[in-house]
Amino acid sequence: MKQKLEVYSKMIFQLVRRLHTGPVCRAAESSLLAKLRKKTGYTIANCKKALEMHNNDTDKAETWLNEQAQAMGWAKATKLAGRTALQGLVAVKFNQDHGALVELNCETDFVAKNEKFHQMIEDAASACFKFANTHLKSKDPVTKMELDSEQLSNLSTEGGKKLSETLALFIGSVGENAVLRRAECWKANGKDVKIAGYTHPAPAAPGQYSAGKYGALLAYRQTGDNQDIGRQLCQHIVGCAPRKIGNKDHDKPAKNADDETCLIYQEYLLDPSYTVEELLQQNNVEVLDYVRFSCGEAVEANMPGVEKQSLDTVQTLQ
Repeated sequence: MKQKLEVYSKMIFQLVRRLHTGPVCRAAESSLLAKLRKKTGYTIANCKKALEMHNNDTDKAETWLNEQAQAMGWAKATKLAGRTALQGLVAVKFNQDHGALVELNCETDFVAKNEKFHQMIEDAASACFKFANTHLKSKDPVTKMELDSEQLSNLSTEGGKKLSETLALFIGSVGENAVLRRAECWKANGKDVKIAGYTHPAPAAPGQYSAGKYGALLAYRQTGDNQDIGRQLCQHIVGCAPRKIGNKDHDKPAKNADDETCLIYQEYLLDPSYTVEELLQQNNVEVLDYVRFSCGEAVEANMPGVEKQSLDTVQTLQ
């Protein structure tokens, strides 16, 4: 009798096991695995392990994956810190009164096209824009502050995490070095002072946020009812890379127009029949300042005209 019971128990166990490993159950598990991988971007092996550890609870599995990526990210960031990261993107976010220009670098162009990379740089641009909006105090027509990698890392995202934590999570998920390299935060003072921004390649629909290989921020005054040409001037700055605005009392035009480095003497990119100076006069525009980023370029130790100081001297970030 005892032997028969053992045989029946074994048969029932095998039947239950077949049900749980049958086509319907496997399909459900496969669906959860696909959903988790699409949502998080982590490898199939890691997603499968997370689901197995948490009895197919996708929320708990996602939390565990993020925690693991965070921990791995800190380790990988330290391990990969010496590796060259000159690919990436430049992002701009602005409105009429405030602007931010940010560069995020990675090792390969392939990773720079990753959705997680785009989210990372958008988070950084938003954090810098918020900093410009809430912490910078306008003394002159424009207050400008340059942030280095360490200062950038201490800014907080909308979710309350520091950018350094978000970056570690990103590094943990993609497995290559990434660096928040630099940023510009600008604030305009006065109704007649405006901020404009642009990145190239330009997005299909122009907006207040975009990312590309090149970017520019512009501060300018414009009076009268002329068309606002801030964005077009940013396009010119990105395309022609002037080294300074230029002053008619001190600077002379270059003999060869192709060698011109003063903004006011350059041929206007969108209509070379005009110089930029002529365009400014026609539209009652005065350029106050600008900055241009090219992803991966060599950066001067001190950018002229930009306030370089500790974040604490402006206001605490906490």
